[in-house]
Amino acid sequence: MSVPKQKFAADAKKIAFDERHRQVIKFNISKYDVAVTKGFARYRDLTAARECAGKIKREVLAHWGDYLREFEANITARGVQVLWAKDTQEAISYVKDILVNADAKLLVKSKSMTTEEIELNDRAKEIGCEAVETDLGEFIVQVAGEKPYHIVTPAMHKSKGDIAKLFNEKFGTPIESTPEELTAYVRGVLRKKFTTADVGVTGANFLIADIGGISVTENEGNGCMSMAFPKIHIVIAGIEKIIPKMEQLGLFYPLLAAHGTGQQMTVYNSIVTAPKQADEANGPQKMYVILLDNGRTDIYADAEARESLACIRCGACLNGCPVYKTIGGYTYAATYSGPIGSVITPFYKGFKEYGHLSFASSLCGKCAEGCPVRIPLTDILLANRRKMVERRYRPCIEKGVMKGFRMIASKRAYLDFFPSCIKNMAVYPLNYFGWGNKRKMSIFTDRSFSSHYTKKKSKKTVENI
Repeated sequence: MSVPKQKFAADAKKIAFDERHRQVIKFNISKYDVAVTKGFARYRDLTAARECAGKIKREVLAHWGDYLREFEANITARGVQVLWAKDTQEAISYVKDILVNADAKLLVKSKSMTTEEIELNDRAKEIGCEAVETDLGEFIVQVAGEKPYHIVTPAMHKSKGDIAKLFNEKFGTPIESTPEELTAYVRGVLRKKFTTADVGVTGANFLIADIGGISVTENEGNGCMSMAFPKIHIVIAGIEKIIPKMEQLGLFYPLLAAHGTGQQMTVYNSIVTAPKQADEANGPQKMYVILLDNGRTDIYADAEARESLACIRCGACLNGCPVYKTIGGYTYAATYSGPIGSVITPFYKGFKEYGHLSFASSLCGKCAEGCPVRIPLTDILLANRRKMVERRYRPCIEKGVMKGFRMIASKRAYLDFFPSCIKNMAVYPLNYFGWGNKRKMSIFTDRSFSSHYTKKKSKKTVENI
């Protein structure tokens, strides 16, 4: 068993029986469910909207390279430098070069899972540059010394009491502070950071090919300020974020908001196409766009997993997943958790170490049902499981057990040959080494249904004679 798998099993067991953790998650997701239900009610035909969005994203994948080249040509023409990064190391190398050349000591960062993927904050610190999260949820987990718990709501695992206690310990704010008071305090801290930062870093919700634009959608305005105040703006985006036309944002913005938070639209929706121009008063003097691969082309090369690149990071699959709601976000030990994380992480980090995540699903279909771009997540999870078997990453004993079961179960005579006590002895260890001791295997009765049926049928035949 790999180390990540061992840790996953231990953490899952611990969190699943943490009653307080489950109460907090249940409370926060229940509020999400109410909001999303209202958000969906605004649609006359939600299914049609999802189908349309999925069709656009699949069209992108069919001509992926063409749209990326179109984006690069259009944004480069307005003075933006585009840098292609094949992996985390190359992306970090680009960022470090920019920071060193600018003698940057402080960077402000809007919410971005791509920057979490490359661990930007820690790498910036290595060269003496402080990285400050400016999204409220991200700020909270950064202060706590943690990673984001959820791809949309980073501090979902914390109650308002937890946050008040954290801020009291770190900043000396009153323990009885309300959420509004704590938010006001953070606003004051971050305003100073925005106005003194050397570099602003954002992700991109969408890369727009026809205008060469970066779309950032958020609720707090921190993204806008991260792009406006610093002299240098760095965008770090996965190459799957591309869409063909700006007009398609009219479809994607509401879908992302409805599935992510239940809103009709997020509050701030920005499109950036260039650094500050000669006739403009505000904006960065330099702008860089780092387009990150980091395993995405490996997913593209896999016909079964390719559709997962259509993901718009709304988080709906996490909120609907019974496994995620039971074991939490940190148990996955990966940037992307939940069903989408279980699909893509093995490609990003390797099937040998992280393929077990594809088994962290009940395959109930709730994730695929709630996906705004119709990604067949359960199908891809099953395909990933098959790959684990084909690559011989599953335990050898599992193969032997399944082979033996197939042989014995192939004929009723084989199955009935052994008495029930022997059969029960054979499956009993699975309660501890297979399913786990919280679930019990069914027991074999002294007489099978087949024998009951055969006897009853024979009795009827005799009576009829």
